[in-house]
Amino acid sequence: MGNILFCEDERSICEMLDIALRRDGHRVETVNSGDAAKRKLDAALFDVIVTDIKMPNTDGIEVLRHAHQVSPESQVILITAVDDYEAAVQAVKAGGAADYIRKSPGLVDEIKLAINRALEKLALSRQNFAFKRDAATRNSLDNIVGVSSAMEKLKQTIRTVASTQSTVLIYGESGTGKELVARAVHVCSPRATEPFVSINCGAFPETLLESELFGYVKGAFTGANQNKRGLFEVANEGTIFLDEISEMSLTMQVKLLRVLQERCVRPVGGTNEIAIDVRVIAATNRDLDKQVAENNFREDLYYRLNVIPVCAPPLRERREDVPLLVNHFLKKYAAAAGRSILRVNANSLDALNGYEWPGNVRQLENTIERAVALETGEELHAELPAEKSKARAAAAGVGVTELTTATSGFLPDGIDMEKYVAGIERSLLQSALTQSNNVQTKAADLLKISYRSFRHLVKKYDL
Repeated sequence: MGNILFCEDERSICEMLDIALRRDGHRVETVNSGDAAKRKLDAALFDVIVTDIKMPNTDGIEVLRHAHQVSPESQVILITAVDDYEAAVQAVKAGGAADYIRKSPGLVDEIKLAINRALEKLALSRQNFAFKRDAATRNSLDNIVGVSSAMEKLKQTIRTVASTQSTVLIYGESGTGKELVARAVHVCSPRATEPFVSINCGAFPETLLESELFGYVKGAFTGANQNKRGLFEVANEGTIFLDEISEMSLTMQVKLLRVLQERCVRPVGGTNEIAIDVRVIAATNRDLDKQVAENNFREDLYYRLNVIPVCAPPLRERREDVPLLVNHFLKKYAAAAGRSILRVNANSLDALNGYEWPGNVRQLENTIERAVALETGEELHAELPAEKSKARAAAAGVGVTELTTATSGFLPDGIDMEKYVAGIERSLLQSALTQSNNVQTKAADLLKISYRSFRHLVKKYDL
């Protein structure tokens, strides 16, 4: 079923179509002029717009052009009489209109059929977009590398919960692969052929997060030049993954709770609510029980999300998987770089096995990617992350001791000030990222700089 806007200057036809389409389960808005249709398009999102061509003042072709500007995804169907038949044909040929219907005694039935065709076309377009986006991640449990007892238990949990429609809350330290777990739940579920949409709640300021999740209408804020569907609507009939849910502000938590309770969203600046059918999977690297006790997370939202808790184990608790992961990442990055690296140096592998990996699988992956990029032979030599920090400081012309005593007031003779300051900046960025569990907005707050400046520095120092 879809959101339909019907525009016709004959009120009797509007009333007749409104009754007929609502009986079929559609959500319908009717207007009697082109100007009213344009105002509706500016205030709400519609799947299909049905408009008569010949109307006083603003005609159907102008409504079509306006719809194409503010809501390019919407399907437009034109109703044509004999004398404006050519205009309708040209509109369809130009790609602006999805279909046209000639006025006849069977107008209602023809409109119903045309709307169903338009909705099928729209659903197929959205589905194809989702398939293209997720093509690289649709290998289900095969993407989760590991044979340890902890990983076998996790895979079995995924198989069990995937068949349900319940909300899942994934716990795990940063870098443990919580999004992989979420994708596996989706791909093993009955929703596998529908979209999987992921968003990191800590990566957006509150106002931007609201518009990303719920969408917005034209004119809702500066720069909103057209209607945009929110991620909840994009994920309709599929799954939405809310990563780092604990970073969501209390105000946004209230709005999310309402969506989970009512199963509908209202775009920013809009007046109409849009019904959704979405499975929600959330993830956090924090202790939400503690967050609730400290009034940093709403208790009612916590119970809505924590229906099925799933834990992604840290890498230090499944050390037998380290060699498998090392070889997996070696093959991945060697192939991408066009390198012929046949094996991992035995001493390097022992060192990798013995490391604690505070950044978990993500940290291990970054270590192997860098090692592959620097390797010139057929055997991979990988240095541990602790050794990397020293190497970076040395490359910048700054000793590790110098970095930690930057405010001591003592500057060695001949120091390169630019490199010295760069080393300090890099160190502060790394410390902030570690302290914030890689949540960049929080790291920026710790350093008391804007999020944009923080992103610029992260890119500058390749962190």
